[in-house]
Amino acid sequence: MTDIATAARRPGEQALSALGLGAPALDPADASPHTFPGGGRWRTEIPSCEGPEALAVILKESSRLDVPIHRISQGSGVWMLTDAEITEMVEATAERDIELCLFTGPRGTWDIGGSVRSDSRGGGLRARGHDAVAGCVEDAVRATELGVKCLLVADEGVLWTLHRARAAGIIPTDTTLKVSALIGPVNPAAYAVYERLGADSLNVPSDLTLDHLTEIRRVSAAPMDMYIEAPDDLGGYIRMYEVAELIRRGAPLYLKFGLSKAPGIYPWGTHLRDVTLDTARERVRRGRLALDLLARHGADTDMAPLGTRLPGPLDRFPAESATD
Repeated sequence: MTDIATAARRPGEQALSALGLGAPALDPADASPHTFPGGGRWRTEIPSCEGPEALAVILKESSRLDVPIHRISQGSGVWMLTDAEITEMVEATAERDIELCLFTGPRGTWDIGGSVRSDSRGGGLRARGHDAVAGCVEDAVRATELGVKCLLVADEGVLWTLHRARAAGIIPTDTTLKVSALIGPVNPAAYAVYERLGADSLNVPSDLTLDHLTEIRRVSAAPMDMYIEAPDDLGGYIRMYEVAELIRRGAPLYLKFGLSKAPGIYPWGTHLRDVTLDTARERVRRGRLALDLLARHGADTDMAPLGTRLPGPLDRFPAESATD
């Protein structure tokens, strides 16, 4: 494995050093000691792929721009896709050995509760009540029966329930569970709790500092997902020039190529077709820009092999069944 702390060139390093403005040397103690199983410190993800047509655009553009993709995720939800659409997406991603991740069930912003629209945003994106949890489970069972291997969740109770369902064989045991950026943990203690509840990868807010990532890596090796460019409703942060350092501190890390200054498309429908396809195409281009920047700084090594998806051994709470 390349020592990123010594091999990578930091942005503007030579020019600033010549002007007496060089940055302090990197501290090797800040670097994450963790990798993905099978090797590699980073993987790639294209988010907000809302259906087969958007997926086709992403796959075509990734081939044209030579953007490697490990995972493609969707944000509207399993319930917004027909069985035929899910099957088409499963087959298309399988042909390229890409993991497909679909969002589960009802969320607080889409049901009758008003607290999420209050100034405090109480309740957030979580599943309100038994029926909402049941809807998420229904989506999970349906999606996995159609061949989906990764589920995106935005509620701690849903995460724990699906982890128990996975342990009990109700959904396939190799299903991976991904925590949404909408409830992403912001401290190492919370990150470790999500891991123990069954998370296989965790979105963290894109405004976490580099020191925050180092703190998390001292307590957990669970894969981390981070928007290199975040949608506006998640802050609109753009951290393109920090990608090498984000990898060094946060590995194993999924680089998510989001898009700021773009209209919201959840829940998706054909009335949003044009903007959905245009933004899907641009997300891949943003990925190319980030990868080019990594290459210019000599930090584009240690990508995990394409086709890898599992997280490796993680810490869990005991998942006893209700009858134990």
